[in-house]
Amino acid sequence: MRLRHNILLLMCAVALLAGCRHDDVIFIPEEVSVTQPQYAELYGFYLLNEGTMNYNNSSLDYYDFSTGIYSRNIYASANPDVPMELGDVGNDIAIYGSRLYAVINCSNKVEVMDARTTRRIGQVDIPNCRYIKFHKGFAYVTSYAGEVIIDPNYEQTGYVAKVDTATLQVVARCEVGFQPDGIEISEGKIFVANSGGYMVPNYENTISVIDLETFREEERIPIAKNLHRLIQDKRGILWISARGDYYTEQSDIYAYDIRKHRLVKRMDCRVSNWCACDDKLYVIGTEFDMMTMRNTISWNVIDMNKMEILSEKIINDGTEEEIIMPYGIKVNSLTKDIYVLDARDYRNPGRLYCFDSYGMLKWKIRTGIIPAHIVFWGNNSNNLTNLNN
Repeated sequence: MRLRHNILLLMCAVALLAGCRHDDVIFIPEEVSVTQPQYAELYGFYLLNEGTMNYNNSSLDYYDFSTGIYSRNIYASANPDVPMELGDVGNDIAIYGSRLYAVINCSNKVEVMDARTTRRIGQVDIPNCRYIKFHKGFAYVTSYAGEVIIDPNYEQTGYVAKVDTATLQVVARCEVGFQPDGIEISEGKIFVANSGGYMVPNYENTISVIDLETFREEERIPIAKNLHRLIQDKRGILWISARGDYYTEQSDIYAYDIRKHRLVKRMDCRVSNWCACDDKLYVIGTEFDMMTMRNTISWNVIDMNKMEILSEKIINDGTEEEIIMPYGIKVNSLTKDIYVLDARDYRNPGRLYCFDSYGMLKWKIRTGIIPAHIVFWGNNSNNLTNLNN
C-alpha cells in the first residue's frame, strides 16, 4: 500500500483529495481487447486497485489469457446487490483453493469471493487489516488493530488473526508489534514485519516470530526502521524490505538467515515494491525524500543466490520514461512476462504495462485508481503457488 499510514499520508492527503478528477475516471464495468489469446495453463490474473483513501473506490480488474480481454471493475458487475461495492483501500489479494481473498484495509474486512466468478461468498471482519498468507486450511492476516492516526505515543499494538477458511471465522489472535505489515510462513514459524508506521518518528524495527503450532509470539528480531514486506527464498533466507524514515534513513532490503538466526546482508537498494521469480528479486524503488519533497525512482534486479544486484534496469525500451509513479510489479514465472503498475497521480485511473522477459513493451492498458496487486488464477496449483509468492 502507498505510504498512507505514516506521516506522508497526513502531509499529502488534503492535496490529493482536493484535486480535481479528470474525465477518464470510469467506474462502469467494461471489457477491452488487449492481445491475442495465449495459453490455457493459466486462466488469467486479477488486479486489485487500491483506490483513493476515504473514497470507497477500490476495484477489481481481470485479464483473461484465453481471450486476450482485459475487464475493468468486475466486482461491481458480479455483485450488484452489494451496496458499497468492494470497499475502501484494497491492500492485498490472494487465491487459496477455489476462493479469492481481497484485504480491504480501511473497510476493516477481508472480502471472500468465488475465484471463478468473483461472486461474493462472505467477509471476515478484521480492523485495519493489511496482508494475508495461508497454511493448512487457515488464513493469517496482519492487523494494525487501532484507528488510522499518526501519534508517536500510539498505544495499540497490532496482531495476526488466524482465520478458519471453512467457516470464515477468526479463531485466534496473536499480539505482535506496532502496525504489522508483511507476513511470511516458513519452517513452522510465522514471520511478521512490524512497521510502527503510525508512530512517527518512533518507528518499529522488528520482525515478530510466531510459533505456528502454539500460535504464540516467541521473539522479536531487530532489523531496521519501518519494516514493510517479506519474501522467503528456497534457501531459508528471509528477504525484508524497510521503508526507512524518509529523512536520513533510506529504504533498503535486508537478508536474514532464519536457520542460522542472523542477518547476512544489507543490499543498499531502494525499495517500495518487489516480486520474486526464479531466484531473482525484481525491485522498484519510489523513494520519497521529506527534505526535498520529491521522489527518486529506481529499478533493480537482485540475484537472491549471490545476494548481488544483477542489473539496474528492468525495462529496456525506454518505456520507463512514460511511467509516472511505478507502484507495483509482478513477473509471470511461466512466460517471464513482467507487469508494471503505474499509480500516476493517485487520483485518476492508473496504467498496467506488460513487458516481455527482455524488458520490451508488449501492451499497456488503463486500470482503476492506484493499481497495486496482481494474483494469477489457473488450473495448476503448484505453478500458481510459485507464481503468486
